[in-house]
Amino acid sequence: MAEWADLVAFVRHEYRVVKDEPDEVRIRLSYGDDDYEERAQTVVIAREIFDRREDWVQIATPFARVDEVDLATVLTEIGNTIVVGGLVVMGDHLVLRHSLPLVNLDINEFTDPLELVAGSAELLEQQFTGRDDY
Repeated sequence: MAEWADLVAFVRHEYRVVKDEPDEVRIRLSYGDDDYEERAQTVVIAREIFDRREDWVQIATPFARVDEVDLATVLTEIGNTIVVGGLVVMGDHLVLRHSLPLVNLDINEFTDPLELVAGSAELLEQQFTGRDDY
């Protein structure tokens, strides 16, 4: 998979799309089973052009508002537990984000980080806010 259109076609087929624009797709991943309340995480999958020549895909999902958490504690937790992605501030939100080049991208190189970023953000949201806002 080396083209944005191929990735978007895969995402449309495999995930619940909640927003679909030319350079951005949003999906909703659900967590839980019959034994406990289901939680969900909205993930933004966006096309980015690096140096105006290379196509990249960015996976991003918010999990808290900046003013609701202790940033040093969140950064420490991420440093100790998260394998992929990085923490960024986007507007008023803390966002776990990961980027990958589209050139020669294998599907597992996309799905594994996608699931790790979304699942990690879901756990961070639960741990630091106790809610399911995103």
